Amino acid sequence: MSAPSGIPVPSAPPSYDEATGINVSYPHPYPVPEPGQKPDGKGMNPHPYVGQPAPENNPIAVQTVYVQQPVVFHDRPIQMCCPSCNQMIVTCLSYESGALTWLSCGGLFLVGCIGGCCLIPFCIDALKDVDHTCPNCHALIGSYKRL
Repeated sequence: MSAPSGIPVPSAPPSYDEATGINVSYPHPYPVPEPGQKPDGKGMNPHPYVGQPAPENNPIAVQTVYVQQPVVFHDRPIQMCCPSCNQMIVTCLSYESGALTWLSCGGLFLVGCIGGCCLIPFCIDALKDVDHTCPNCHALIGSYKRL
């Protein structure tokens, strides 16, 4: 049976050996040992390197980089290396009124604490935001926001 173009049409699908390339005269992806050579690959000529030429032996400069973990600030002093003056320090704390202080004041006012009682949150450090500063260079290192 032949097709109109003159190319013979196979009558059956290829066999397993033909599909996998076993015992078929297809080129092998690896070198086949010639007669008289050992099949373990010793004595075989390697394929020539195709592509870019091998790099020259230039010295490689190695640079060590120390990555400092991010510091998490809380409402307590922490010991750390100051990024401004590079000294080991224990941070100094200063308290400033933040969102939690103002929300507490507004909540007390809505509950009925009038006559100045709603201003009590401005006297409590536990409701304020905390700024961490360096005792040596007085640089602001970080802040802890309560809300």
